[in-house]
Parts: sequence; C-alpha cells; structure tokens
Amino acid sequence: MTVVCITQARMTSTRLPGKVMLPVLGRSLLAWHLDRLNHARRVDVVAVATVDSPESAPIAAVANQLGNPVTFGPEDDVLARYVACARTHDAHVVVRVTSDCPLIDPVLVDACIDRFLELGVDYLNLDITSFPRGFDCEVFTRAALEEAAALACDPAEHEHVTPYIYRHPEKFRMAQLGGGEGAEYRLCVDQALDFKLVSHILTALADKDIFGWRDVVDFLRANPEWADINHDVHQKVC
Repeated sequence: MTVVCITQARMTSTRLPGKVMLPVLGRSLLAWHLDRLNHARRVDVVAVATVDSPESAPIAAVANQLGNPVTFGPEDDVLARYVACARTHDAHVVVRVTSDCPLIDPVLVDACIDRFLELGVDYLNLDITSFPRGFDCEVFTRAALEEAAALACDPAEHEHVTPYIYRHPEKFRMAQLGGGEGAEYRLCVDQALDFKLVSHILTALADKDIFGWRDVVDFLRANPEWADINHDVHQKVC
C-alpha cells in the first residue's frame, strides 16, 4: 500500500506572494517544510503539486534539490493537481498538507496515517480545534480522491481538494485525530505577521533535531509576547 504525501505550492499567493520562497536562516519556507516531511516514516513519497507555469521554477528547484518529485497542473483546480500526482505515484493512500505550514510535524503526520489505517476509514483529518493551525493534515483513500474529482461541481471543491469528501458523510467513513493542545495558536504563513512569528520559532528551535508540535506550543507558552505577533490575523477559509 503506497502512501503518498502531496503538498500544494504556488508562487502567486494573494496575501503574501512568493511566500514559500521566503528565507529563514538561509533556507526557504518550502525547504523547511519538505525537509520535515521527509522525516515521516509512514510516507513512501513526498511530492509537490504545483502550477504549470514558468513562475513555478523556484518551487521545482527546491523540491528537486531535496529529492522530492514535482507534478504540474492548473492553478485554480488544485484537486486536478492532486489526482495527477496521485496517479503518477500510484498512490493507495493520499496525505494532504500545504506548503504554508513550514513547522509541519512529521511525527504528527505519521500519527494521522497510523490512525487512518487502524480505523479503516476513507478520510481522516487532524482536529484543528485541538491542535494549532499550521500542523494541518488530511489522509484519504485514492478512491475517495478519484470520486471527488469525477463528481465535484462546486469551484471551492476543486480549489480546496477535500470539501467534496467531508461534505458527504453518507458516502465516506470519516474520523479525526484529536487530543492536542495549543489550538489558540495560528502557525501557518498567510501574511507578513505570520512569517515574522514562524521565523522566530524556526530560529529558536533550529538546533533541535526535528522539533515537534509540543515543542512549538511549549515555546509559545514560554514566550507569550511572540504568540501575540499574529493574534489579529484571521484564517482564510473556503
């Protein structure tokens, strides 16, 4: 059973263009993100699904340098990008993460996969009312992805990949992984203040060997003034 982790990345983010290439300690956010995912033991392939455009060249270069394959597809139909990538790597299980999460925890990704396989469901997501935003992870079957691509009609379902699946509980067996802490923190990078906070965290924890989500939560609780940096930034939702 091949588990393929697919992360979506583009250079044309509306709020913070080119954010995945912003540097921290000489490495792009995308490089931090991919390097951390490459430590996930339950993932067979970590792949990047990006836009079929010359602007994506820096993304492809970073991925290639780290040994992560890249697939290209339409900018607005991210669902189509995921399907193409899953087919390329003959995925049985797909893990969806996004490249605006440079602090992504590979151990937490593994925990989501383990729980998904244990329960034998079609779709599982990390409970973002329990964990900080920025460690987001979804796991689903290739069959569920293919059905979404074939039947999804709402543009939002094509832009955000999984809404068709979780909007149809009558079709798909679903579960969540909860039990976290620190849901009050927002650690994805969508605006400049998010980048400022994440830069602080990466710089402070860079010497630790693949720090995890608990390390980040403990750090922010010990430095509450840093957690306030992006307090007023609101999460963009579909």
